[in-house]
Amino acid sequence: MKVELINHTPDPDRAAAHAALTCYREKVPNKDEMDDDLIHDILKQIKESGHHSVIEHSSFTFAVHGVSRALTHQLVRHRLASYSQQSQRYVDIEDFQPVIPESISKDEHAYELYEDLMENIREVYNELKDRDIDKEDARYVLPNATRTNIIITMNARELWHFFSLRCCRRAQWEIREMANRMLKLCKDVSPIIFENAGAPCLRGPCPEIPEFSCGQPMRNDE
Repeated sequence: MKVELINHTPDPDRAAAHAALTCYREKVPNKDEMDDDLIHDILKQIKESGHHSVIEHSSFTFAVHGVSRALTHQLVRHRLASYSQQSQRYVDIEDFQPVIPESISKDEHAYELYEDLMENIREVYNELKDRDIDKEDARYVLPNATRTNIIITMNARELWHFFSLRCCRRAQWEIREMANRMLKLCKDVSPIIFENAGAPCLRGPCPEIPEFSCGQPMRNDE
């Protein structure tokens, strides 16, 4: 898996703070006159009060390479986002290299079963194409393990929601890894907005009912 932040709102923290100040000033303030302490104080107050609409003015675009279709099927359930994914209609998946879960790779027999199935799928997919079956129909045999690439654009408010769900220990392992990498990249360019972003247990008690909680609160250094 490779995750890149390929574009974002210039100075995302300042853009969000500028939007917040505009709501409470008679005239639109000059964003360049806001110092770092003012930006921090404004955004801290905004996040604590729950008036999160202003952080929607900051957006982030990621390029994600080599993740499974199982991951992207989960990802696109986050509907307040824009996605552009590698097309299996037009891209030949002739020699696909599947994502292999650790639970399978560390079990020798399970790994052999998995690899045998993947090889059989490759052969069937290529034979279908050799019989002049269009790629868009041959792709029906491809598994959730097939690697794909996707571009993701989300605003900061939706990213906060995404990180709350997908950085949690209960999230599926692959999308959790991607979310953690995305969060690190966001913190590098927008440290105030994404301060304390991540799993809800970093900020307070777990919101899940007891039987669904992992029982292992996360720490900020994880």
